[in-house]
Amino acid sequence: MKIFDSELKVLKVLWEEEEIRASQVCKILEEKIHWNRNTTYTVIKKCIEKGYVERIEPHFVCKVLISRKDVQKQSISDMIGRLFEGSSSEFLKTFLEQGNYSEQEVEEFKKIVNESK
Repeated sequence: MKIFDSELKVLKVLWEEEEIRASQVCKILEEKIHWNRNTTYTVIKKCIEKGYVERIEPHFVCKVLISRKDVQKQSISDMIGRLFEGSSSEFLKTFLEQGNYSEQEVEEFKKIVNESK
């Protein structure tokens, strides 16, 4: 599953609003990122074709079919495959090396790792 940034913008609106008319998605994205109506409808159509969004009639209501968590998991899995040759430990090592984390964050990381065993 490859989700493009443009599709993610539409999905973010739908995750917040759940079911919403396409015309309202257009208004929201016009205000937030200055997209025109045609751009938004094109991206919504792509999301429908990929099965991320359902079109409900009447009034072209959009309903999101994919969860934010599923998108996050798949995106991280894709990134690990592409950039770290499938090695989760290399990803985690790089992630931890790149940041200046607070003691609270470090403790939270440890808790997450221990709970995932």
